[in-house]
Amino acid sequence: MTAAEPTRSDARPIRVLVVDDHPVVRDGLRAMLDAPGIEVVGEAASGVIATQRVGELEPDVILMDVRMPDMDGLTATRLIKESHPHISVFIVTSFSSVDYLQRAISSGASGYLLKGMTRDTLINSVRLVREGGSVFEGALLQEVLAGVGYDPAAAAAVRHLSGREREVIRLLAEGCTNREIGEALGYSVGTIKNTVQAIMEKLEVSDRTQAAVLAVRAGILAESVRTQVSGE
Repeated sequence: MTAAEPTRSDARPIRVLVVDDHPVVRDGLRAMLDAPGIEVVGEAASGVIATQRVGELEPDVILMDVRMPDMDGLTATRLIKESHPHISVFIVTSFSSVDYLQRAISSGASGYLLKGMTRDTLINSVRLVREGGSVFEGALLQEVLAGVGYDPAAAAAVRHLSGREREVIRLLAEGCTNREIGEALGYSVGTIKNTVQAIMEKLEVSDRTQAAVLAVRAGILAESVRTQVSGE
């Protein structure tokens, strides 16, 4: 797993909602998350219950199973992100497939973890994504983004970014870290971190991954290719 540098921090505990239809799995995840700075604020046994409890519990991060009764985790993720875009959702599943990953990212997920991951991986992932980081395998993420289609609404949203922000989000969509972006554009890592945070706030997304998805939907990468070919 590769992860980009985080862009923000929060002094209060990270509030986590655990969603899985198996009590044993929920108990296991709760036990694994028993760590400083993390608080499990609730559980849900289905996607429907998760969507109902979000407003009540106000979690920062949701660990979401895929296959559940009443409503699957991907549908629940999409509905939660539509109403609470700043909540980060991790898909936690036993299934490793590009199709699931594609659907997870399209639904608004901030990460994709396989059941059986170590406690350190889970804790570090929750902390990282809460700070605006990305928790996807870089090469696999680029493969998935290659299949994302153009969206006029995304293009309209990106037009509100400044010139510097458009340069940064283009490189972010190409999978660059803050350090790599800074080196490419001649800015410090601190400046890039602040710029990425400003981008996320303007686009109303919770993390770098969803900012990258929106950039691809806006045609940022295709626009860059056209510019290079024409010499503009």
